[in-house]
Amino acid sequence: MKLSLLLTLSLPIAIYAQDTVSVKDSETYPNTFSSGSANVQRFDNSARRFNDWAISIGGGTAFMTHADLTSFYDSKVNWGWNAYASLDKQITHTFGLSLQYQMGKTNQKGKLPGEAGEKAGVADAWTKYHQISLLADVNFSNLLRRVDNHSPYRWALHGYAGIGFMSYNTLLLDNDTSRWNTNPPRVPIEIDQKLGIASFFYQAGIGLKYKVSRLVDVEARAMYIISGDEEFDGGGWTRNGAPYYNLINDNRSDNMLTVNLGLSFKLGKHLSHLAWHDPLQEAYYRTSVLENTPDELVVCESGDKDNDGVCDDWDRQLDTPAGARVDGAGVALDLDLDGVIDLYDKCVTVPGPVENQGCPTAQAPASNQTAVESINKYFEGIEFELNSDVIRKQSYDKLNQAADVIRTLDSNSKFLVIGATDTRGSDAYNLKLSQKRADAVVKYLTGKGVNASMLTAEGRGKNDLKYPECNPATKCPEWKNEANRRVYFQEK
Repeated sequence: MKLSLLLTLSLPIAIYAQDTVSVKDSETYPNTFSSGSANVQRFDNSARRFNDWAISIGGGTAFMTHADLTSFYDSKVNWGWNAYASLDKQITHTFGLSLQYQMGKTNQKGKLPGEAGEKAGVADAWTKYHQISLLADVNFSNLLRRVDNHSPYRWALHGYAGIGFMSYNTLLLDNDTSRWNTNPPRVPIEIDQKLGIASFFYQAGIGLKYKVSRLVDVEARAMYIISGDEEFDGGGWTRNGAPYYNLINDNRSDNMLTVNLGLSFKLGKHLSHLAWHDPLQEAYYRTSVLENTPDELVVCESGDKDNDGVCDDWDRQLDTPAGARVDGAGVALDLDLDGVIDLYDKCVTVPGPVENQGCPTAQAPASNQTAVESINKYFEGIEFELNSDVIRKQSYDKLNQAADVIRTLDSNSKFLVIGATDTRGSDAYNLKLSQKRADAVVKYLTGKGVNASMLTAEGRGKNDLKYPECNPATKCPEWKNEANRRVYFQEK
């Protein structure tokens, strides 16, 4: 299958023991196959498997750059300040929109060039501004990133462009008070521009983001703001009857630069944000869902009676049940070859009789070691609610099978039910959560008739890693961290 199709379609994440968010049912992609054990879904916003809202705040400095009066005078910098807050919506993994409020103040100086300059003196000015704008955000890193990169990434280069309206207040003061005059207007001069169409402005810039955690990003951002207004620098009114401080630069637009450091707080309950989400991370863990899907959609002249995506002319099973995955010949898949198709098979990868819905019948194991291995196969992928010890209903079948095996063992045998986490979060939190989850599994098993004296729950937090190299978690791809979050069985 082409890589482009794999990018468009994503697979549900295999069931893990901690902090896994279940994939909700959504509309399946036309002409692909789904069953009770796997769904093939579009990788888009409607899948809702990632967060896409955020709130950003930040602040820094502001400079009046291209204007009659600038923040750079006589080899010195007149520092200003700037602050912003925005509500951010990620539309795709490469494009987003932000509604932003920004305020600040610039400080500037200036004098007439040439011989008249010294006679005119030096003026001080400041500009206080409030801005409301709509920003478009392009994630260049996601546009250029290789899709076969298995490593997690934490840096991203963003480009911004937008439009908005602003209100501002300026004041110009000549250092030579003998020239102060208000009739005709000279200096001091104050301009108070209200929010409106006359204060329309453009802005563009670039930012570098770093993913601190799944909830927080930090960003350094520089924005160039084109005011379209000759009075924005405090130099006076328009050229008709304007004071001389507004005649220094022929540019009709006074422009400014802001440099900020900010934080983005990602909103939502999912493990990843759309701007950072890598659909292939899901495929790395479980790649057996898309079998023999045609590269191009085929129009069946003979029809497709069972609507399984295989034309009747070469369909060897014309009555495939709705929702069953099929092979290239239109035959419903039976992955473990036990006579129960995957659609109805409760244990897709383990053979079992039809009367037990395709799951093996519990038998007394040859030894405790064999029993532990068997039970751990059922324990693999037990799923809990997010940051909770509540076992999800889809894990009940696995635990029921494990209970069947444990009940066949000598009641004098002793076993540990061990909970473990990845290295994210504090030691105390992970230890407490892993203990609660181990306790929940023991409680469930004893509720199914297992002798309580046989089981001891033990939480080990992040001190029992299946992949020790994942400390810290940023060293590993997400599937290894998910494998570290588990509950397993061990002879005491």
